[in-house]
Amino acid sequence: MTVPQDVQQRMAWLVKELNHHIYNYHVLDAPTIPDAEYDRLFKELQELEAAWPQAVSNDSPTSRVGAAPIPEFRQVTHSVPMLSLNNGFSDDDVENFDRRVREGLEARQVAYSAELKFDGLAISLRYENGVFVQAATRGDGYTGEDVTANIRTVKVIPLRLHGEDVPEVLEVRGEVLMFKDDFARLNQRQRDAGQKEFANPRNAAAGSLRQLDARITAQRKLRFFAYGIGSLAGAALPESHSAVLDWFDRLGLPVSKERAVVTGREGLLGYYRDIGERRSSLPYEIDGVVYKVDRVADQARLGFVSRAPRFALAHKFPAEEALTTVQAIDVQVGRTGAITPVARLHPVSVGGVTVTNATLHNEDEVLRKDVRVGDTVIVRRAGDVIPEVLSVVLERRPSPEPMRYELPKTCPVCGSHVVREEGEAVARCSGGLTCGAQRKEAIRHFAGRRMMDIEGLGDRYIDSLVECNLIHGVADLYRLTLDDLLAMKRLADERDGTTPETVKGGKVATKWAENLLGAIAASKHPPIERLLFALGIRHVGESTAKTLADWLGRFELVRQAPAALLRVLPDIGGTVAEAIAEFFAEEKNQREIDALLAAGVAPQGEHPPRAQLREKLEEVNLLAALGIPKLTEPRARQLLGAGQTLDSLAHLNVFGVFGLPANVAAALEEWMATPGNRDRLAALARLRAELLAQLPEAAVAAEGPMTGKTFVLTGTLPTMSRDAAGAMIAAAGGKVSGSVSKKTSYVVAGAEAGSKLAKAEELGVAILDEAGLLALLGK
Repeated sequence: MTVPQDVQQRMAWLVKELNHHIYNYHVLDAPTIPDAEYDRLFKELQELEAAWPQAVSNDSPTSRVGAAPIPEFRQVTHSVPMLSLNNGFSDDDVENFDRRVREGLEARQVAYSAELKFDGLAISLRYENGVFVQAATRGDGYTGEDVTANIRTVKVIPLRLHGEDVPEVLEVRGEVLMFKDDFARLNQRQRDAGQKEFANPRNAAAGSLRQLDARITAQRKLRFFAYGIGSLAGAALPESHSAVLDWFDRLGLPVSKERAVVTGREGLLGYYRDIGERRSSLPYEIDGVVYKVDRVADQARLGFVSRAPRFALAHKFPAEEALTTVQAIDVQVGRTGAITPVARLHPVSVGGVTVTNATLHNEDEVLRKDVRVGDTVIVRRAGDVIPEVLSVVLERRPSPEPMRYELPKTCPVCGSHVVREEGEAVARCSGGLTCGAQRKEAIRHFAGRRMMDIEGLGDRYIDSLVECNLIHGVADLYRLTLDDLLAMKRLADERDGTTPETVKGGKVATKWAENLLGAIAASKHPPIERLLFALGIRHVGESTAKTLADWLGRFELVRQAPAALLRVLPDIGGTVAEAIAEFFAEEKNQREIDALLAAGVAPQGEHPPRAQLREKLEEVNLLAALGIPKLTEPRARQLLGAGQTLDSLAHLNVFGVFGLPANVAAALEEWMATPGNRDRLAALARLRAELLAQLPEAAVAAEGPMTGKTFVLTGTLPTMSRDAAGAMIAAAGGKVSGSVSKKTSYVVAGAEAGSKLAKAEELGVAILDEAGLLALLGK
């Protein structure tokens, strides 16, 4: 059946238009139509091709989705061999190359085309009359594998060359590679699917291109850069290599912008050093640069030696991967308490730098890669990135096998216990107030404006006080004397070589130190919520600190509260409750808090626990909050309905007699058999009784017009700070939260409001400006 002319014209237009937009999007990174419009045109073309399959063109973008699997790759003989280049590794190698070229051409100076040596997979693309017809890998240089179906899925490669004046035959030589960001996303998908990760972008590109199922290749984002010509018919070869690359660019073939024409040895080495400095910032991996004599006639005159051209040289960078052995696995403690395993390595040169340590990221990564002491490992260093262990060479594992790695239970710096929250990859030291590795950060947070508000205690003074060994924890701030501060300033000035002339002349300024001591003294009586926030407890921000202060009332009660009690408070989930309880359970933190209180720090505004706490203290709530496996709130209610109490349950051994399912009863018995759990339950019962005794008989809530309403503040308000707005909301009984959710009542938005405003609009949350807030509060 003959295809109607209007259908042929429409299909040809769609192919041309879609390929144009693919080039703009994937090559130029400058899309010209919305994705939805592209999808609409693509769908129209698919429907027309399904109706008129005889009219499908070779350059149709629908062929990029991936063909059905093939049993094996067909062999392709290259019409012009794909030869490799000689390598150079030193300045002398480059100098000798330039000398040989000059001697061969009998010239004093030679112009070279300098470009990148991509770390990917060499490929040859064949175009006939401008249409892509075949792709083949390098193979042995003479015969490669036919990967045409896979290359069709690489969107940066044009299926039809641009322009009308195209050669009859053009074989383009280039490199298929994967950008670093795309490689990271691919490995994340591999991890999520529980599949093996790729070691590096080159392996990922090669593995993707050599899939027998091109549909898999289509799912992985591959790129391509052209850098040379194989065979050419029906067009004149440009006079220089740089002109060839410019011609490729006009034909719509991707070429690297990091290319230059340079002269002589100094020009070559200058290009090498420039690219070397920028190597780590490039979006793709390279392993060197390539120099080619620029004039094509000169290339022909120089010819080839063995299987490599005399007119070109690959100047390699120092290797960024190397083999070495793991001598030990230690841990480092970061300024926020993060525990990072580090492999101590037998010294090895990687990327021109001697490497003795490599990060292992976290416990899961160590176990996933199964790194053990004594193993031979592949180490990688890219640019300024910290070296990392890529993989273990299992064939070289010592015998007998070393023990599997286990993260230490205590911090190597301060001895505090190490905690790892559920769902978190990173483990952390719990000694935030006392750990030497976290000291500066803990003091910086403690002194902040929204915490203890110690005016004048900035980063420079904190660093100097710690480095001069004058303070070891926050409590030491309140023991500082004028002499301490003056000694600190003198030592810091000597260290930095900035001793003022007045000091050299015997005059010492003291006003700054007196002001700082005054600010420290003035911070001794903070509201209870500010003190709680200042301690730097993980997950405890201003809102959570205020909840603790409002509901429990006394600092000492917060210190003693177990996680089960904390979990029944509003907006405090299991993770936050455990973090608070863990912090106060750490003996070193307790000692530092005792020292802080002994130094005269006394929280203000303490009061009896909130009256509404009576409802929260119902035994069923507390029992369910203990986190006993399988013991849901209905099961807890069933157990207590059988006449039991928290205290009596702590002394029982058998739970199957209460009508509980067998698996729930077994879980309860197992939990009770765990050392310490019965004591936890009994202590919770005693604390509940003590708290109930402190509460009034009738719980009358002190409510305001905004009680039960949750506000989120974002942006800059015209006449008041967000702190002031939050205080007004709290005074009216409302609550201020840091994040927007379906439970948010109002978002108060000022100038330059960001993602929180967008989230509120998405969820349909009411949005107020400052005037609207004041009107709502009756101000």
